Amino acid sequence: MWQAIIPIIGTVIDKVLPDPAVAAEAKLRALELAQRGELATLDADVRLALGQMDINRVEAGTDKFRGGWRPAAGWVCVFGLGYSFLLRPLLPWAVQVAGGPDLALPAIDTMELLVLLGGMLGLGGYRTAEKLRGRG
Repeated sequence: MWQAIIPIIGTVIDKVLPDPAVAAEAKLRALELAQRGELATLDADVRLALGQMDINRVEAGTDKFRGGWRPAAGWVCVFGLGYSFLLRPLLPWAVQVAGGPDLALPAIDTMELLVLLGGMLGLGGYRTAEKLRGRG
């Protein structure tokens, strides 16, 4: 955000302060303030990410099936996607090859599962990475 505002501030300072030395000093102060603000935001983002890493570490140390909401949500995603992409297409085919009747298994909305899985895998982390690179 500051990268877009700093040129505007520089233009305003040039128009308001005719003395080049005073204008340069004012521009330098504006850049320092912008840098301090961005560093504070960056520091807050890094602290948040480190806190989340600590939580992840504690949750990873528990039993895979009973470790809390993340493993439960992860298993729901695994079973749902496994059903949609493996069981639903292959089971009717296997039954038909074996001489059985046609099966019509119901479809489930995989987009909801993918949203849940994407959130669990840390798409929020991409936002932090963008901020760290100065793109957000």
